[in-house]
Amino acid sequence: METLAIRIKIGDREYPMRVKVEDESKIRHAGKLINEKLRKYKSEFGLDDNQDLLAMVAFDCMVESLETNEVNAEDSEHIKSSLAQINSILSKAI
Repeated sequence: METLAIRIKIGDREYPMRVKVEDESKIRHAGKLINEKLRKYKSEFGLDDNQDLLAMVAFDCMVESLETNEVNAEDSEHIKSSLAQINSILSKAI
C-alpha cells in the first residue's frame, strides 16, 4: 500500500495528510467541495468565524450523508424485492 504525503487547505489552514495513491484525487476533491461550501456560507450569511462556518459545513454534510444512506437503504430493499420476485418466477418455470 503506497501512500503520498499531501497538504489539503481547508479554510485558512493547511492539513498534512498521508493518503493512498488511489484516494488522492477523491480527497483533494472533498477538500475543494468543503472550501466551496465555506465560501457559499460566508457570502450567504456574512459570517467570518471559521469555526462557525466549518460547523455549518459539517452539519450540512451529515444531513446529506443521512439522506444518501436512506436512499441507498430504500434502493437495496427494492433490489432485494425484485430479486425475490425474479427468483420466484424462475423457480416456477423450472
